[in-house]
Amino acid sequence: MHPLRSLILAAAGNDAIRRVVATAPVSRDVVRRFVAGEQTADAIAVTRELVASGRSVTLDHLGEDVTDADQADQNVRAYLELLDALHAEGLAAKAEVSVKLSAVGQKLGERLALANASRVCAAAEQCGTTVTLDMEDHTTTDSTLRVLAELRRTWPSTGAVLQSYLRRTFDDCKALAGTRVRLVKGAYAEPESVAFDEHETDLSYVRCTNALLAGDGYPMFATHDPRLVRIVAERARWYDRKPGTYEYQMLFGVRPDEQRRLAREGETVRVYVPYGSQWYGYLMRRLAERPANTTFFARALVSHS
Repeated sequence: MHPLRSLILAAAGNDAIRRVVATAPVSRDVVRRFVAGEQTADAIAVTRELVASGRSVTLDHLGEDVTDADQADQNVRAYLELLDALHAEGLAAKAEVSVKLSAVGQKLGERLALANASRVCAAAEQCGTTVTLDMEDHTTTDSTLRVLAELRRTWPSTGAVLQSYLRRTFDDCKALAGTRVRLVKGAYAEPESVAFDEHETDLSYVRCTNALLAGDGYPMFATHDPRLVRIVAERARWYDRKPGTYEYQMLFGVRPDEQRRLAREGETVRVYVPYGSQWYGYLMRRLAERPANTTFFARALVSHS
C-alpha cells in the first residue's frame, strides 16, 4: 500500500486528528464536496438535483461500526425517514439506499443486523425502491454475504457489493453473477494475505467484470478509473449488453463531468451520495483512494495550526 494512503487510513481511527480536521474551516469545503449534508433534507435536495440531470442515486446514511443497540436503531430510523421522504418527493424510482451492516448492529450480532436490515428492506419495498448492502473490511465479508442471502429470501433484488482487491472476489462474482452486484476496488486497509496490490486489483476488477457480464444478473460497476470505464464499455459490447442491463456508479463529488457525459450517452449512472454527521471515516477513505485529494487534508491541518 502507498505510504501516504496508509497514513491517511491510520488517521481515520485517530480521535485527535479527527478533532483537528472537524474544526478546521477549510474542512467544511472538503466535506461539502463529498457529503450531501447532515440532514435528510440535505440528502433529498442533492438527490433531486442529480435525478434532474439524468442520473440515479444511492444514499448512504453515515454511521458505521456501531456497538450500541440504541444507536443501531437510530440509524435504522434515519433510513426509514429517508425512504419516506424519497417516496413523498417522487424520487424513489431513481434512488435506492446503501446500508452498512456495521451501522445497524453487525458488531452486536448477525441476528440483530439481519433484523434491522430487514426493517430497511421492508420500508424500501413499500416506497418502491430497494437496498444494496455495502461491503466493509474483509473480516465481515462472510457475515455480510450470509445476511444478504437471508434478505434475498424475501427481497431478491437486494444488492451485493464485492471488492476486487480481495483475492476471494472472483469466486464470489461467479457465485453471485445472476443477481444485483456492485463491483468496487475496495477502500479499507487490508493485509497482503487477503488483498492484492494496486496493479493486481485492477486486473482482478477486469476479471470480475467479465464474470458479472457473462451472467444474467444486473452488474453495477463502481469506478472512476478512466481505463476501467473504457474496459467496462468494451466488455459490455462484447457480451452484447445494452445500456440499462448494467450501470456505472461513481461517488458524489468525484468526476461529475464524466458522470454527466455517460448519462448523456444513454448509460445508467448512479451516484453514491453519503449524508449524516458521522462523515469523518468516510472522508478519510475518499482522501486515501485519490492522492490528489490529500492536498485538502494537508490544507485542513495547516489552516488549523
